[in-house]
Amino acid sequence: MPDDCGGMRFDQVLAKLLPEYSRSRLQEWIAAGQASLDGAAATAKQKVWGGETIAVLPQAHPSEQLHQAEDIALDIVYEDDALLVINKPAGLVMHPGSGNWEGTLLNALLHYAPQLEGVPRAGIVHRLDKDTSGLLVVAKNLTAQTALVRQLQARSVKREYLALVWGQLRHGGKVDAPIARHPTQRVKMAVVEDGKPAVTHYQIEEKFPDCTLLRCRLETGRTHQIRVHLAYLGHPLVGDSVYLKGVQKCAPQLRDLLHRFPRQALHAACLALEHPDSGEMMEWETPLPQDMAQLLQQIRKAINEPA
Repeated sequence: MPDDCGGMRFDQVLAKLLPEYSRSRLQEWIAAGQASLDGAAATAKQKVWGGETIAVLPQAHPSEQLHQAEDIALDIVYEDDALLVINKPAGLVMHPGSGNWEGTLLNALLHYAPQLEGVPRAGIVHRLDKDTSGLLVVAKNLTAQTALVRQLQARSVKREYLALVWGQLRHGGKVDAPIARHPTQRVKMAVVEDGKPAVTHYQIEEKFPDCTLLRCRLETGRTHQIRVHLAYLGHPLVGDSVYLKGVQKCAPQLRDLLHRFPRQALHAACLALEHPDSGEMMEWETPLPQDMAQLLQQIRKAINEPA
């Protein structure tokens, strides 16, 4: 313990000495007895005098200890000592939970990189819905995880999605509307006046008679944000069974194609961030998955064929 830390709280000292970890994580370690002063347990608010010996012995996060490693194939786009960038297929759940205790991305990560047992949520720092495909980043150690979470909080991570929506939009724009849990339908999110700030930017990629392909950029990262914001605009995602209200009208040649698409037509196509170790800006892109690419091809063919 440096002498100039005398009079400070224990958690404040740890935050000063270990800035690569978040204050909340350090406080968790103190509360769990994983951080000590002169070999004895201490509290977060305990005052220090300078010269004490500090020991910090982080262990696996309690929320991760019961999860099992499973041999599930991963589409790894990039990997180094700090990061994994994964192209998640539609249908893969992120975390074990009610109804999905096995077969998740977290289970796959624990098998692929066993050291992730010691990182909360196996290094997952942001989420994609089960039926959304595309890019996400995983931290391979605590330092990288803290750095990535801070970038997400600072809104400096670039995340762009391709989305096929019902109806025709004339131009791009921005949705700035707060999101919270739906007041009566708890499985849904909704635009709510006192919700958390949420901002989505969108631009037109391709227009069709009864639907539009958009490129959406997240400024914030709320649960179901793009799905909620596009539905709020009156242009819900094709295939979105949660936020699609009623049967959408469309030209006969497109009706079956659009109504039968089995998932929300949303793909995380681009991801860019600052590398937590080198500080270098890195960017990755991934093409549309086969199901969305095939749907667009079928739409183009249908509208170009004579009636």
